[in-house]
Amino acid sequence: MKLIRYAALSAVSASSFVAALALTTTAAHAQATRTWVSGVGDDVNPCSRTAPCKTFAGAISKTAAGGEINCIDQGAYGAVTITKSIALVCVGVTAGVLHSATNGIIINAAATDIVFLKGLDINGSPPAAPGLNGVRFLSGASLTIEDTIIRGSTGAAPNGFGVAFTPSVGAELLMNNVIISNNGSTGSATGGGILVQPTGVGGNAKVTLNNVRVQNNGGTGLKVDSTGNTNASGITVAALDSHFDGNGDGITAINAGGTNPVAILIDGSTLNNNSGAGLIANGSSMLVRVNNTTITGNVLGLIAFGGSTISTYGNNRVIGNPTNGVPNNGSFSNAIPSQ
Repeated sequence: MKLIRYAALSAVSASSFVAALALTTTAAHAQATRTWVSGVGDDVNPCSRTAPCKTFAGAISKTAAGGEINCIDQGAYGAVTITKSIALVCVGVTAGVLHSATNGIIINAAATDIVFLKGLDINGSPPAAPGLNGVRFLSGASLTIEDTIIRGSTGAAPNGFGVAFTPSVGAELLMNNVIISNNGSTGSATGGGILVQPTGVGGNAKVTLNNVRVQNNGGTGLKVDSTGNTNASGITVAALDSHFDGNGDGITAINAGGTNPVAILIDGSTLNNNSGAGLIANGSSMLVRVNNTTITGNVLGLIAFGGSTISTYGNNRVIGNPTNGVPNNGSFSNAIPSQ
């Protein structure tokens, strides 16, 4: 009888042990909705406020989809690939992302995923092996970048952009209070500040730039390119209170095929002191509207060709360029805002 009781007790103990182990294992693999990184953290930690991780890559695997990674202090948090909805938010401290011979941040997420980046210093400057792109967006629903510096990506073509936004599905890019500088190589036709180039039948892009400074990039400040994109929704871009100064070209918009519409609004901005043109529009189904903007100090102010249209509101300042404007199989018009 005693033996039978002992056996029953042992069975209960074993069952309790297995249940406890299962709970422990589940807890160990649980993902938090908010995690933390610190310059003195360790990626073996759970990434909690009191036991932070050291890198974004270490923290992202422990952060639930739709969650947020915060920075406790200033640190070097490394390159990272994002495959889900997440926010990297650093307020009051600067999060360094130094990338050598690779991309700084890659977004390759699902078509419904939302990514938010704030307070980063993305630097591809190591001269021995320069970074490819500061931020490379392949897929996702939207990317927002705020209060961030992106610089020094001078990797070999077709890379070398501060931001390369090349969605394979419909996606949105929003940038606010961002500096993009010293990307691309001098004389390069492919590198520069920002590339907007959706790909394939599913790709289209909606882009809003607000108080974005695209400065001293070796290639084009902002390149909008529908080449290779077969989506009839096309590309829409609004550059508001932004500056495209000291680049190879300020803004170039290319629609070589003519089947994918491109619509660009430039409002309250500057395109100054670029070593090439301030603004180039190339291709049919291309409309660029320019309002209250200064275009000066460029080798060429603006040019429309290939059937494109540059439409102005009659209140711009296009002056001080050796050649201010040359329509070449394109057109200029003075548009009147709709009432």
